[in-house]
Amino acid sequence: MRRAIERQEFIVYYQPIISLVTGKISGLEALVRWQHPTRGLISPVEFIPVAEETGLIDAINIWVLRSACEQLTIWQNHSATLESLTISVNLSVRLFSDPNLLAQIDQIIQETKINPACLEIEITESVIMENSQALKKFLQQLIERKIKLVMDDFGTGYSSLSYLYNYPFNVLKIDQSFVKRMQENEENVGLVPAMLGIANSMGMSAIAEGVETTFQLAQLRNLNCNFAQGYLFSRPLEPKLVLDFITNAPQW
Repeated sequence: MRRAIERQEFIVYYQPIISLVTGKISGLEALVRWQHPTRGLISPVEFIPVAEETGLIDAINIWVLRSACEQLTIWQNHSATLESLTISVNLSVRLFSDPNLLAQIDQIIQETKINPACLEIEITESVIMENSQALKKFLQQLIERKIKLVMDDFGTGYSSLSYLYNYPFNVLKIDQSFVKRMQENEENVGLVPAMLGIANSMGMSAIAEGVETTFQLAQLRNLNCNFAQGYLFSRPLEPKLVLDFITNAPQW
């Protein structure tokens, strides 16, 4: 894996995020893949845990962040209509213990000339478990830079609502496991309405992950969910295919 970093074998795919108000693409989530020279494309499920254990996740995270920001700048320069397009990047829990992280983010923003308001940092609940003042200060510094904070996989971890009050999140991402449990009838939608209620009451937007059917889409719309992503709209795309996707202007 260390050689893979040196040889730049990692690539970034992008999955569209759809506004359920307009039915159009509003942003993209950056998802890392490993283009292995002999094994082909390797899923992050296989290599991220190893990267976490060895500490190599830090270098991978920063590389993905830089690549995603560079790519967003290219897309936004391509058309004025894409200026509001957002990019979401997942950061590992390990990275938040790096005292140089904020300086690295600042440098990437400066060098890529990305509008910080178009950058979203996705954080899992495990990051905020320590409930430290240092972390709270760091996240507040991101907010001051207009960077948005997304709580990823909401509901799968500890889900203490006190964390939401203590940290300045802008968006809750409802895990796909809850979306899949939405049954094929109007009465049984599981915990999704409660999660959307929490987001709404705290002035946050909500993104539903793993949307695969038109029925799920209709239910989420009825519940006034703000955004969604999943195979119904698109699988993660190579950068060169993203512009084609946007140009075709699909609408749901």
